[in-house]
Amino acid sequence: MAITSSNSNMQISNFIFTLLLVFLSTQSFATSSSITERFIQCLNNREDPSFPITGEVYTPGNSSYPTVLQNYIRNLRFNETTTPKPILIITAEHVSHIQAAVVCGKQNRLLMKTRSGGHDYEGLSYLTNTNEPFFIVDMFNLRSIDVDVEEETAWVQAGATLGEVYYRIAEKSNRHGFPSGVCPTVGVGGHFSGGGYGNMMRKYGLSVDNIVDAQLIDVNGKLLNRRTMGEDLFWAITGGGGVSFGVVLAYKIQLVRVPEVVTVFNVERRSEQNLSTLAERWIQVAYNLDDNLFVRMTFSVMNSTNGGKTVRAVFPSLYLGNSRDLVTIMNKDFPELGLQESDCIEMSWIESVMYYWGFPDGTPTTALLSRTPQRLNPFKIKSDYVQNPISKQDFEFIFERMKELENQMLAFNPYGGRMNEISEFAKPFPHRVGNIAKIQYEVNWDDLSDEAENRFLNFTRLMYEYMTPFVSKNPREAFLNYRDLDIGINSHGRNAYIEGMVYGHKYFKETNYERLVRVKTRVDPDNFFRNEQSIPTLSS
Repeated sequence: MAITSSNSNMQISNFIFTLLLVFLSTQSFATSSSITERFIQCLNNREDPSFPITGEVYTPGNSSYPTVLQNYIRNLRFNETTTPKPILIITAEHVSHIQAAVVCGKQNRLLMKTRSGGHDYEGLSYLTNTNEPFFIVDMFNLRSIDVDVEEETAWVQAGATLGEVYYRIAEKSNRHGFPSGVCPTVGVGGHFSGGGYGNMMRKYGLSVDNIVDAQLIDVNGKLLNRRTMGEDLFWAITGGGGVSFGVVLAYKIQLVRVPEVVTVFNVERRSEQNLSTLAERWIQVAYNLDDNLFVRMTFSVMNSTNGGKTVRAVFPSLYLGNSRDLVTIMNKDFPELGLQESDCIEMSWIESVMYYWGFPDGTPTTALLSRTPQRLNPFKIKSDYVQNPISKQDFEFIFERMKELENQMLAFNPYGGRMNEISEFAKPFPHRVGNIAKIQYEVNWDDLSDEAENRFLNFTRLMYEYMTPFVSKNPREAFLNYRDLDIGINSHGRNAYIEGMVYGHKYFKETNYERLVRVKTRVDPDNFFRNEQSIPTLSS
């Protein structure tokens, strides 16, 4: 009898528990639905009649919602059914749409995400790792580019891509360019605000070193420019990540001068060709070469003819000059590479943009206007800075570790040149003099299973650990635009300031981090603009 009573009680308990789950689920859905309704009502109330917002709002009930959400997801790790989804997406077409989104987001205590090109490596422009309801302001429609060759400047909206910027500059002039990244589908908003670098950095510095003005919507929905926002806030959004401080609408960039003819080459070497000796020499000379010359060194693992594995290195390079002068420089300063004039190709600067990204010969430059990435897959990126030479023996150790793991790729980007001349305090980006190179760790895979993701993430982290003796220390520095949640996450609770120091000192170093916190506290005291690695306020 006691057993029967116990079973009955258990059945009743299970029934009550099930009812409770249904009730809570219903309440949660109702709450989410009511929040969305209030938010949309607020947006409608604040819209500019000349620029209605109604057609730019997508909720999960809209048939176009999945397409709009997925169009700018560039890392398939974050395109799963279990990935947190926004309650709505606003595809802003006018500044008033952003202003309404900010004000209404604050009123309804919603988390706001701003997405330009979707290349945030941890997906923080379109997802959250918390349980907070959130929405996305998608900037892809705000992509105008106004080039003024006479003034040698251009106003570029945050939703434009780097490929569009390069194309529009070349459309007006074959003697001008801009120092930014090599991937044409990257969005301007995130790239510029986080620093931005490319293969002209040794000549002209970073993207942010060549930005002269900006337009920003602040936490009160006001549209500001450099004069009205002040120099501290302008400093913060040119290297400190714009999403911590507001919504960057546009940047005014200073064009740089390029010769009518530039030269590129991309030679390849293998382990069996004394690659460790060559790599040791690259570390010694690449950052001291002529400022017009950028020689990257990238390692990957290949299957060898004897059935084992070998490390392959490629040296994609750009020289702002002709091939004859380039070969002269290389024979004098880096003869170990064995560069021949037959390895070199002369072309225009805009053609070099195409070449560097790997477009097939003969591809028209209009391909730079395409927003379709060459491939989509899950991946993980990490970064490091090299401040001391790495020996031949050390490189042999690195190569062996790469062979042990799967799909490893390490790209060494040379510093020096103009980067040594700019103070580490001039912009939030502090990695200047004293740095030989920046390392990008990249692991790509195709299997979409959780098991594959965990395996490849572990491989990436192991390689990063193996590299510890060869990179910067105290702090182990990192590049903001190579977003990496492994180095710290902020819960934005009572310890937000301390939690922010963990990743903040790696990205910005101590002095710049402290200045960013002071700016944040002044312009966004309630921490409306936030993500898992944003700048916290002092009050936290």
